[in-house]
Amino acid sequence: MGQKQEVIEVEGTVTQALPNTMFRVKLDQNAPEDLADQEILCTLSGKMRMFHIRVMPGDKTKIEVSPYDHSRGRIVFRFK
Repeated sequence: MGQKQEVIEVEGTVTQALPNTMFRVKLDQNAPEDLADQEILCTLSGKMRMFHIRVMPGDKTKIEVSPYDHSRGRIVFRFK
């Protein structure tokens, strides 16, 4: 088996809520240079769905982005 590729963790702000628990998230300026100030499409992680964590436009979130596709991500944490 191959070694698992590490995910990129960045922070961003939810700008739009879409159907099927999808969100548009604008990434912060302190993200890596190829991701800074970019808006990506994100979905909720399984744990956030399981515990019914509500995410609304304007919320600060932590996102995992795959190193292979920088246009999609997974919301893993909502800051209070």
